[in-house]
Amino acid sequence: MKQISIGIIGTGWCGGIRADSCAGNPYVSELHLAEIKEPRLKEVADRTRAATATSDYRVLVENQTIDAVIISTTPETTHYPIARECLTAGKHVFLEKPIALELSEADELIALAHSKKLLFTIGYSQRFNPKFAYVKRSIEEGTIGQPISALVSRHITRNLGNKIGGRIKLSPAAMEATHDIDFLLWCFAPRRPVRVYAHEVRKIMQSTHGVPDCVWMIVALDDGSAFTVGAGWVLPPAYPNFSSTWVEMVGTEGAIMVDDSHRDVSLNTMKRGIELPISTMPGEKVGHVYAGPMEAETIHFLECVSWGRQPLVTPEHARIVMQVYQAADQSAAEGRPVEIPPPKSSADLPRPETDSIKKATIHRT
Repeated sequence: MKQISIGIIGTGWCGGIRADSCAGNPYVSELHLAEIKEPRLKEVADRTRAATATSDYRVLVENQTIDAVIISTTPETTHYPIARECLTAGKHVFLEKPIALELSEADELIALAHSKKLLFTIGYSQRFNPKFAYVKRSIEEGTIGQPISALVSRHITRNLGNKIGGRIKLSPAAMEATHDIDFLLWCFAPRRPVRVYAHEVRKIMQSTHGVPDCVWMIVALDDGSAFTVGAGWVLPPAYPNFSSTWVEMVGTEGAIMVDDSHRDVSLNTMKRGIELPISTMPGEKVGHVYAGPMEAETIHFLECVSWGRQPLVTPEHARIVMQVYQAADQSAAEGRPVEIPPPKSSADLPRPETDSIKKATIHRT
C-alpha cells in the first residue's frame, strides 16, 4: 500500500461526502479541495482539515503532488473538459456520472486514460449498495440460474427533480435510469444491449424545465434476454423523501426481489411532519456510521489507486450505459425502437474487472 494525495473538484452534496470519506483515511496522505462557492469551500475544508483549498480547480490540476482527482462538479457540462485536463496532467480520475455528453467525448477520455496508463472510473454508486451487490452475487454463483428478465422502477422527489432538471437539459434516462442501466448491464454481462424502446411522459416539468417527468424503457440483449427500467423525478415531497426503488431479477432457476423503497425508517414530529431519513441514494452519516453506498465507493477508488488496481466500473462500460440512455432518448422522441450498433473493435468492449491497467503505477507528472 502507498499513501496517495487526493484532489476533489466540487464539494457540493456528493463532493462533500467524498471529501469526508477521504479525510483521515489511511490511504490518503493529503487532501486538496476546489470549490467555486467560498462559504461551502471553507466549511468542507475546515471539517476535513484539507491541506489546500482553492476556488480555481486548475490549481489542483497543476499541483504535481496530487496523484488522483475526484470530479464532483455541476453542471454536467463541466465533466468532460475537467476530466480531460486532469488526465492530461497525469492524474488518475474518478468522475461522477455521466462520463460525458457526447460519445466522442467519452472516447477521447478513454483513449487518453489508456495512453497514459491511468485509472479512470465513473461514479455508479449503486453497485456499492449491499442489496444490489447481493443480486449480482446471486447471478454469479448461479443461485437463480441464468438471468432471463429484470425490472427496476426508480422514483425520486420533485424537489430533487427540479434541482437536476433545472440545471441541465438531460432526461431521467440520463440522470436517474443511468444507475439502473449500469446495474443491470453489470448483472447481465457479458450480454450486450442491441435494441431500446422507450416512452416519456411530459405533464409537469416540460413547461418549467423542458424535460420529461419520467421514462420507461425496454432493453433487448444479444442473447434474447431483456430488462425494463422506469425512472421519474416528480413524486411529491412527502414520500418517498429522496429515492424509492424496486428491483425484480428473474432467472432460469429462481428469482430475487429487492425493496429499496426506504420505508423502513420513519420520523414524525409536530414541527416537521413526516420524514424518511436514511433514504438518499448516496447515503448519509448517522453519528459514527455511514448509511449508504457512496462512502464505500469512494474508499474503493482510494484502494484501487493505492494498489494500482482497476476500479469496479470501467469507462468502457460507462460508455455502453451512455449508448443505452441516448438510444432511449432517441426512441422516446421518434416513437420507435432504436438499434445499438455493435462495437467497432474489441477495444470498445468493457474490460474485465480484474484486467485493464491492473499493473498501473502511481506516477506524478
